[in-house]
Amino acid sequence: MLNNQDFAQSQPKSPAKRGLELVDNSHQSSDKDDRPADLDRASKLLQETIVKIDGAYAPSTIRAYRADFSDFIHFCSNRNANALPAQPYLVVQYIAGLTDSGRSSASIRRALCGLSAIHRLNRFDDPTKDPDVTLEMRRMHRKLGRSSKQAAGINANTLEKLLLATEDSIRGIRDRALLLVAYDTLCRRSELVSLQVNDIKINMKIGVETSSILLRKSKTDQDSTGKWLHLSERTHIALLEWISKLPKGQEMLFCGLNRALDISPQIGVGQINRIYKRIARKAGLDEAEIKSISGHSMRVGAAQDLLNSGESMPIIMQRGRWSKTDTVMRYVEHTHQTI
Repeated sequence: MLNNQDFAQSQPKSPAKRGLELVDNSHQSSDKDDRPADLDRASKLLQETIVKIDGAYAPSTIRAYRADFSDFIHFCSNRNANALPAQPYLVVQYIAGLTDSGRSSASIRRALCGLSAIHRLNRFDDPTKDPDVTLEMRRMHRKLGRSSKQAAGINANTLEKLLLATEDSIRGIRDRALLLVAYDTLCRRSELVSLQVNDIKINMKIGVETSSILLRKSKTDQDSTGKWLHLSERTHIALLEWISKLPKGQEMLFCGLNRALDISPQIGVGQINRIYKRIARKAGLDEAEIKSISGHSMRVGAAQDLLNSGESMPIIMQRGRWSKTDTVMRYVEHTHQTI
């Protein structure tokens, strides 16, 4: 067990959400030599595919493909069947199992997308296009629905509560900088963990010192042209305090901290959500509200605050780096989901 509050966990916190070993994997053998040859072959092909697509897909997409298809490989192995290429009837059974496992419809669609992509990348026929698979997906959607839960937005008022709940230790300094940067920049969690110390620029205007930070690449900037994100004076002060605590030569801006408050080189994407929830519990938020917090909650709340302050949709889209209006509306129209 990792003795670390911020480092990545060796196992997913919620199997129902992460989708690892969800469907009939309870009888897996721990002896690698006892695994069927088909399992080894499929696992090898998967690993080769992951290496091949590195750099062509977002890291979060690659992680999802690996996790979902590894689960599918074990599912097929337990039935003495090939996972790559897979027969459509196995995909049908897999979807049915996922439907009863507690996963959301969006998560199951993601898993099916991964199955399709791994087959196509290996030039196998795509079993997900089979009519029987299409029918099973329709059954799944009729049972679970198509909508996914919108993350609750952390607006300015809740942000103040979270800031007051942070510690005076180095962890608290890191947390305050993280919260304020996330709110000012509307960064996705993957964007937050990609920010680098050397990309911070100090600005001076009318005697007021602020700073900007370069976002090298984002979901809507696949060519890595970069975008400067401007920070408020308060965020600038919190950020400088955090940077003063970083070890010399530190590349990534936000790092993990273990129980001994030792700094790690970087922090995982999945830790952003856990940090927000940890601080929210210290702030005394209701557990139902805490449950609805995600790694995008700061981004959602900031977008909703912009809308409530009278900002136009183009400005909000520009601030949050959205490319589609309907995507923005999913964030800002549910103002009742703000905490």
